[in-house]
Amino acid sequence: MTEQSSPSSIQPKFEEIAIDGATPAERISGAARWVVVIGTLLALVLVVNQLFNLQLFSIVLIDGRYLYILGGIFLALTFLIFQMRGGKGGVPSILDWVFFAAAGGCTVYLSQTAQQNLSQGWEYAAPETAQYVSVVFFFLILEATRRAGGLVLFLIVTLFAFYPTFAGHVPDPFSGFQSTFLQTVPYHIYSAESSFGIPMKAFGGVVIGFILFGAVLQRTGGGQFFNDLALGLVGGYRGGAAKVSIFASGFMGSMSGSVISNVLTTGAVSIPAMRKTGFSAKTAAATEACASTGGVLMPPIMGATAFVMASFLSRPYVEIALAAAIPSILFYWGLFTQIDAYSAKRGLRGLPKPDLPRLREVMIEGWPYIFVFALLLYMMIVLRQESSAPFYATALLLVVNQFRASHRLNLVRLGNMVVGVGMGLAELTAILLGVGLIVGSFSATGLAGTLVNELVFLAGDSTLILLLTGAITAFIFGMGMTVTACYIFLAVVLAPALEAGGLNQLAVHLFILYWGMVSYITPPVALGAFAASTMAGSNPIATGFEAMRLGGVIYIAPFFFVLNPALIGQAPAWEVTVALSCALIGVAMISAALQGYVSLIGPLEGRFGYPMRVMLFIGGVLIAMPQNNLANLGYALSFAIGAILCALPVVMAWRANAHDPRPA
Repeated sequence: MTEQSSPSSIQPKFEEIAIDGATPAERISGAARWVVVIGTLLALVLVVNQLFNLQLFSIVLIDGRYLYILGGIFLALTFLIFQMRGGKGGVPSILDWVFFAAAGGCTVYLSQTAQQNLSQGWEYAAPETAQYVSVVFFFLILEATRRAGGLVLFLIVTLFAFYPTFAGHVPDPFSGFQSTFLQTVPYHIYSAESSFGIPMKAFGGVVIGFILFGAVLQRTGGGQFFNDLALGLVGGYRGGAAKVSIFASGFMGSMSGSVISNVLTTGAVSIPAMRKTGFSAKTAAATEACASTGGVLMPPIMGATAFVMASFLSRPYVEIALAAAIPSILFYWGLFTQIDAYSAKRGLRGLPKPDLPRLREVMIEGWPYIFVFALLLYMMIVLRQESSAPFYATALLLVVNQFRASHRLNLVRLGNMVVGVGMGLAELTAILLGVGLIVGSFSATGLAGTLVNELVFLAGDSTLILLLTGAITAFIFGMGMTVTACYIFLAVVLAPALEAGGLNQLAVHLFILYWGMVSYITPPVALGAFAASTMAGSNPIATGFEAMRLGGVIYIAPFFFVLNPALIGQAPAWEVTVALSCALIGVAMISAALQGYVSLIGPLEGRFGYPMRVMLFIGGVLIAMPQNNLANLGYALSFAIGAILCALPVVMAWRANAHDPRPA
């Protein structure tokens, strides 16, 4: 008998994680709060004026000046939001205010001289004053990166930021063109290839609108709606609490783009619900970690990374989102089937019906969110207005929200929302400016081209070795960087090498994104799994290994779609249909093998249990793997069907001897 839960314990409200009884947005008070609110609103007005070409007060900005002002505002706010010793909120020290003022002063100078910089080529020949300003701004970026991105990212960024100053002394193949300190720093600040290069251009053009939309959606009841919707859809089925976690975390992760914040918000709801319905602590935590990790990979929003990818590839964002849809489906299908097998194997049932919201009532209450999403998707896919779509959707959401008493914004809620938006944008800006320094160093030294040639040379003619090398590289760098930072770094260093190996460009960029995410559920780092384990009270390492099993598809699927572009929609419709069908069947078999349970049949246990699981796993891989022709597909199907036929008699005999009734 599983423990039953009260409605209030199953359906708590989504809130920001509180520290000492207050959320991070509420902990910023006094003068700092007013500065954050005013700075955030000014930045948003600047963005709207630029993207919609409103020419407010007859202001028309060149791209360089626009990015300097936008980046400078949020860089300055970083020093009021993030404490010197880590953590958000609190009372800024005098030194924080000094850094804030310095960032503001540098921003004024950079914006005023943007036209001179453009016409006179300051990245190569900056005047003396411009050099001194660039040095101050450079060190402010490093400090902001440390506060917002953590010590590991800071050390990586700092090493590569200074790399041009000693590149000539590094042994091959890592040597490059060497510059002096006062040549390197102005290049970082004034060049369009470094801090204010592609990442910041993507931020100022598209990313900021979607970050704003996601923040407003969450603070106007979107999180609660998606949780209730998931409860109404799958909460009553076996393992319902975990299946709710999959859906809710997928929705929220797609908007937030942050694995850790997704775990902390949705996990506060899903992990206790899973524990109360019979899930072990480590499985509950691992499920939430996997679901939150997959959310960053799921369209339609995918956090900020997909927009940066669109800028790198010079492709419409819609094309990126559509390509990411099938891999995302495979990941969540694998997680869903494993949870179903886990629940069936242990006889776990769904949440009690009285504890579940009625789906009809949820839809009536939450129709504005569906309408807003429909508008967003229509503008993105049909009208192709990616930059303006999130602003229209946000405006509509705010208007509709004021007619709903349950989530209506008053002055306090509105203030917290603006501060929360400013905190998110400041954090992302600091990280993008810092990671841009890495991109700039590769550009200044020519190292990117050297590494590409070396990787291709080491791999020889073997595409598999090149992919394995790329996967290991992406995994290692993913351990020390945020999702967006890791992707930007690998897009410069690794992607060209894989593309030179003859692989599809879009598939390559999705491949490095997936393998950059692997570290969130893989020990020894496993940040997502460790964050969830603290909430579930489970052993962190055990939770990490359980997350590896539940999220096993994330290790395999990238090889499938990078070798078969049909799995990212880069093929005729019939080929995509066949590839997806085979992949879904194969992933279901792989999931059954990992859990040791075949749905509708029974557990794979006893003397032949592990051999049968190995056969099912190999059969699943053969079905799902890229097929060059129908003969290979027939061979894979034959092996897989043979594996199932060999397993069935043993399973049926075991069930007959054990008199084990099929789980509900």
